[in-house]
Amino acid sequence: MIKLVTPITLFGLAMSLFVQSANAAEIYSPVPEKISGVINSEAPSDAIVLFDGSNLDAWQSAGSEEDAAWIIEDDFVTVNNGTGSIKTRQAFADFQLHIEWSPTATIMGQGQSRGNSGIFLNSIFEVQVLDSWENPTYVNGQAGSVYLQYAPLVNVSKPPGEWQSYDIFFQAPVYEAAGELESPAYVTVIQNGVLVLNNVEILGATYTEEPEYSTRCTPYGQMREQDCSGRMPITLQDHGQVVSFRNIWLREL
Repeated sequence: MIKLVTPITLFGLAMSLFVQSANAAEIYSPVPEKISGVINSEAPSDAIVLFDGSNLDAWQSAGSEEDAAWIIEDDFVTVNNGTGSIKTRQAFADFQLHIEWSPTATIMGQGQSRGNSGIFLNSIFEVQVLDSWENPTYVNGQAGSVYLQYAPLVNVSKPPGEWQSYDIFFQAPVYEAAGELESPAYVTVIQNGVLVLNNVEILGATYTEEPEYSTRCTPYGQMREQDCSGRMPITLQDHGQVVSFRNIWLREL
């Protein structure tokens, strides 16, 4: 049966298009800043370079706050087991973080004892670093997970010894003036070019007995309680394993 389009229907369609057009508007300001993007693995022009292979000036010991004592070789830095975790000297809120990492090619141990480190956003929320190539463990503790909270959507890990990348988009928690949590933290993680965590809500600190949010905390690897309600450093974990990092940069959002 052929359905005729009545004048009323055409009028309604026309009005709908008119309303959509009326709600749309061309915007000319503010004009987005012109920057250069990633070119030949070089950081974007507006990025804060946290490690370019030359020095650890942007980092310090998470515990003692002395100069970072990890080992620089060629263009990468390797965990110096026993010296402790390191943190950025600068503090950040919302950001885009690029970091490349590689567990040792020499397979030692299994599960959580194989290529284990971590990237602590706000020094509180861990995105797991682990050699997850043919290495069974609990899924919310493998590479690409928010530790003990979210498993990655897929396992895209490379064989041990190969360089891998994380591109992390982090939204920091927001607290009300009275100290109550207004908005939790959120994170998106792209591992080796593949989305593995899609804007998940972080449930709280990942290293405490239970996930928790608090305006006062002792960040991971640190020694003193402090105000944790604002901008915080990024911490790289010394888990007693051989893991290397390179090409670390950040864009504040």
